[in-house]
Amino acid sequence: MKSLKLILSNPRYFAPAWIFASLNILFGTWAIYIPTVKENLGIDKSQLGIAIFFLSLGVFTVFPIAAKIINRIGVGKATWYGLILICISGVLPLLAPNYYTLMAALFVFGATHGFTDIAMNTLVTEVEKADKQNFMSAAHGFFSLGGVLAGLGIFLIPVLSNPALHMLLAIGVVLFINLLFRKRYFHIVAAPVEKEPFSLKLFRPLLIIGLVSFMVMGGEGAIVDWSGLYLKEVSQAPEVLWGAGFLTFSITMTLGRFLGDGISQKIGSTKIVALGAILSVLGYIAVLSTQVYLAILGFACIGLGFSVIIPELFRIGGTIKGIESSQGVSFIAGTGYSGFLAAPPILGFLAERSSLTTSFIVLLCCSILVFLSTFILRRNKS
Repeated sequence: MKSLKLILSNPRYFAPAWIFASLNILFGTWAIYIPTVKENLGIDKSQLGIAIFFLSLGVFTVFPIAAKIINRIGVGKATWYGLILICISGVLPLLAPNYYTLMAALFVFGATHGFTDIAMNTLVTEVEKADKQNFMSAAHGFFSLGGVLAGLGIFLIPVLSNPALHMLLAIGVVLFINLLFRKRYFHIVAAPVEKEPFSLKLFRPLLIIGLVSFMVMGGEGAIVDWSGLYLKEVSQAPEVLWGAGFLTFSITMTLGRFLGDGISQKIGSTKIVALGAILSVLGYIAVLSTQVYLAILGFACIGLGFSVIIPELFRIGGTIKGIESSQGVSFIAGTGYSGFLAAPPILGFLAERSSLTTSFIVLLCCSILVFLSTFILRRNKS
């Protein structure tokens, strides 16, 4: 909790952490109105799926160019401008008059989301390097906290009865707080890095980190989409517990991120990734037991394990010798989002062909591979 105290007591660290929360407040507010948008535009599930694909397409489109823009204008300015852009684009999907404008609006929303995501992670990396302080994990905890705050917005739905007005209210809160703190990071630029010519030796650790990011965020996406169905169909849980797996996963994910920085400072980056992988392996074993309460405990254990891995990967990727921090962060974000989006449908296809249990066995194997990869990372670091 040391990093959480650091964030709450020092505006220099609260300012970038609040951007993490802001991003998920806006994204979460859009998410709670997805059923309303579907109903208002009279589209079916497949059309909605295609529209949401355009959101993902926007995210991926910006990844190859984000690092160049961030380096050119400065990471602090890029983060602020990205926040402004996502505040503007966040209301567009809720104002879309038809299906085609919805797809265009979600593409723009996804692009601004992806750009701001890379910029804010690069910003935290640079502040950490400059101040010799670890708070990346806690900053990601603020992202989770933003999702919780957005979820609490469901109580405003009957009061406001207007999705666009609700989003504008969220934008107003986000902008007001960020205006108060933007001076803490607006001036920050990335520390110059002595670039090295491309070589397999230079790229190999980044490639390994990218693969780990793909597997971990793939597992996260799978649990978001499949944990409820697993408890229902495999564990035969009562209806009241179908959502318990995702709930406990989310709670421990948030808690773990607030604890992760202190542990990372004590044991180091590769060891905390290994520890997170071990926890997730134990969690998957508990889930595969199929016993209801043990499976729910397993999802909680996986959330705790995953919570410390992704923030640590951004920290490692942003400090690889010879690679600019924005490039490292951009690559890890790209591979991670690829896993988050690709894993659920791939595992769904596997579950259809074999069983949902088989899908979770594959996820268990991925966590074992993540653990084994830490030995390669440790050797490269040495």
